[in-house]
Amino acid sequence: MILFEDPTIEELFSNYEEPYKSKLLEIRELIFACAEINSEVGKLKESIKWGQPTYSTLETKSGTPIRIDRFGESDIAIFFNCHTVLVEFFREIFSKELNFSKNRAIIINPLHKLPITQLEFCISSALVYHKDKIRTLRTYGM
Repeated sequence: MILFEDPTIEELFSNYEEPYKSKLLEIRELIFACAEINSEVGKLKESIKWGQPTYSTLETKSGTPIRIDRFGESDIAIFFNCHTVLVEFFREIFSKELNFSKNRAIIINPLHKLPITQLEFCISSALVYHKDKIRTLRTYGM
């Protein structure tokens, strides 16, 4: 498990009920793992924005922030900047595997197993969005 550098963020996670807490922690680990395998990302900054755990590439400015939180009564979400084309891009590729909310989030049922392969792609894409945007969009014909 990736240790928390900020006790405020650790406390935020401790306040989530199960099964939300364990799934959000699993997604947190996945975000850090995706960042670690890509040298363009650099060290992630974990913070709280809008009351939600947020992951930013402040060191390299390679990507757009990712936020995670509960969504509605029974789900959780991975939020992306709505001013990007990321969710539209993910929807074109994973419309059968993932659920989305407008142009801002991937919605996940915390009672189901995480679709790791798809989420790794989405998270990695967000972490290098500013560096890789043109190449990625051309690859997928956007």
